[in-house]
Amino acid sequence: MTLFTRDPAVLVLEDGSRHIGRAYGARGTTLGEVVFATGMTGYQETLTDPSYAGQIVLQTAPHIGNTGMNGEDVESRRIWVAGYIVRDPSRVVSNWRSENSLDESLERDGIVGISGIDTRAVTRVLRSAGSMRGGVFSGDAADIDPEEQLRIVREAPEMTGRNLSAEVSVPAAEVTPATGERLGNLAVLDLGVKQATVNNLAARGFDVHVLPQDVTLEQLRAIDPIAVFYSNGPGDPAASDHHVELLRGVLAEKLPFFGICFGNQLLGRALGFGTYKLPFGHRGINQPVLDKQTGRVEITAHNHGFAVDAPIEGVVDSPAGFGRVEVSHVGLNDNVVEGLRALDLPAFSVQYHPEAAAGPHDANYLFDRFRDLVIATQENKN
Repeated sequence: MTLFTRDPAVLVLEDGSRHIGRAYGARGTTLGEVVFATGMTGYQETLTDPSYAGQIVLQTAPHIGNTGMNGEDVESRRIWVAGYIVRDPSRVVSNWRSENSLDESLERDGIVGISGIDTRAVTRVLRSAGSMRGGVFSGDAADIDPEEQLRIVREAPEMTGRNLSAEVSVPAAEVTPATGERLGNLAVLDLGVKQATVNNLAARGFDVHVLPQDVTLEQLRAIDPIAVFYSNGPGDPAASDHHVELLRGVLAEKLPFFGICFGNQLLGRALGFGTYKLPFGHRGINQPVLDKQTGRVEITAHNHGFAVDAPIEGVVDSPAGFGRVEVSHVGLNDNVVEGLRALDLPAFSVQYHPEAAAGPHDANYLFDRFRDLVIATQENKN
C-alpha cells in the first residue's frame, strides 16, 4: 500500500484554478470532466459504474477507502472513472469482505488520482460554475509547467457531443439465465450496464441478453425478445443517433421497453423530445424524486449530467408520432424530468438507478413494474 506517499500531485481546472495534493493511485496524467458524487458509501460501485467513463470523480465524503475493495460489489469488469479525487484516504482497510485496498485497485487499473486537497472548496466551485474539464498530474507530470498543464486541460474534449458507448459496451453478446420463473428473452442494449441491473432483471424471470451497443434491429429481433431494455451509460445522448433510431424501431413494433438513466434520455429523443446538459448534474445516492403516479417521494441513486427537455405537467403528444406521453417522475431538488411514460405504447423509463447498488432501494419496484408490463402485453396478444 502507498497511502503514505508524499509524491506531489496537482488538480488543474479549466478555469485556471490549481489544487496541490498528494498522488493517489497510478502516477501520470489524466483528463476528463470533473464532477462530484455525494454518496457517503458505495465508492466501489461508483468507481466500477461505466456511466462515469470520461469523468474525474470527486467524492464529497471526506474519508474514503476504509472498507477496501472486494470481488462481489464490482458493477462491471473494471474501474471506469477517468480520475479520482479524495480528501482523506483511509490509512487502514478494516472490513472482513475486503480483498485489497482501494489504492491498489486504482493502481492496477491505471487510474490517476489525487488526495489531500480541499474537496469542499472544489465542490463549491463546481456547484457555482458547473462541471468543467480538468486534469490530474502526478509523478513526473506534476513538474510540467503550470501554463502547459492548463493548456493540456483546455484542449481536452468536452463531454457535450461525446459518444462513449463503444468504449464501455460488451464486444459480443452475453447471456444471464433467468433466476425467477422464466418469462422469455430480454434484449439489453449495453450502453454501460451495471451487474446489479442484470441481476435484478434475471430475478424477474428474464433470460438477459446483454447486446453490444452497435447491434442492429435485425440482430435484436434474432434473439426473439419479449421486451427491450436500454441501460445507463456515459456521454451525450444527442450524439447517439443510432441508438435512437434502433429504439424507434422497437417502439414501432410495440415491444415492451424500459430504460434507465442514459436509456431514459434516449427514450426522450426517440419520442421526439430534446436533451440538454445540466450545470453540474446529479451524482449520489440521496436524490429525492416524486413518482407522480403514486405521489410517493423516493430517495434514489443518480449519475447523470444530461436531462430530457419535456413538459413536466400534463399529457402531451409525442413529437415523433408515438402517441401520448407524460412525465412520470420529477426531481424535487431542481424540477428535472426523472421519468417518462408512453400512454399508447408499452414503454417507460427513469433517469435514475433502480438497481441502486449500494442503495437506497426505494425504486427497486420499477423492475416489478416492468415485469408486470411485459406480462400484461403478452396477455393482450393472446
